[in-house]
Amino acid sequence: MLFEELVNEIGGAAVQKRAVTDLRVLNEAYDYDRPSSFSRGMRIDLNGLVVLLISGTASIDENGETVHVGDFRAQCWRMFYNITGLLEAEGATWHDIVRTTFYLRDIDRDYGAFNEERTAFYKEQGLDPLPASTGIQAKLCRPELLVEGEAIALFRRRKPTAEGAV
Repeated sequence: MLFEELVNEIGGAAVQKRAVTDLRVLNEAYDYDRPSSFSRGMRIDLNGLVVLLISGTASIDENGETVHVGDFRAQCWRMFYNITGLLEAEGATWHDIVRTTFYLRDIDRDYGAFNEERTAFYKEQGLDPLPASTGIQAKLCRPELLVEGEAIALFRRRKPTAEGAV
């Protein structure tokens, strides 16, 4: 579909949005000791086109605790696990992701390991093409966090199946 056709299709549609969450994998921001004012993600529906904006997600468990302190590679995999849970909660997969941004506490030290883990994860997911992506060095919200990722997914709303999933 051409971009112009896409704009025409969604141009007059009402914008519907709601927060994305998956408490099976990580808690909400309001459960933190120092509350933060954000959603784990935002779902935007535009006349059958769905955009998921996944907020910065790190190696945090369902109780809001940092896991894998000091283990960069394990933190990468927990981050991927958490993003996967948020996608699945909305009927999406990594194949729907079009853009990612990853924040590394020490990009000089950890980028090689990060790229190895990301490559292995993407290969496991069977991604082709790969999402557009940017890597940034940043001070993260907790001193023990070494990596954080955010993502944008784009897909057409799935039609309900016999089991009722969308």
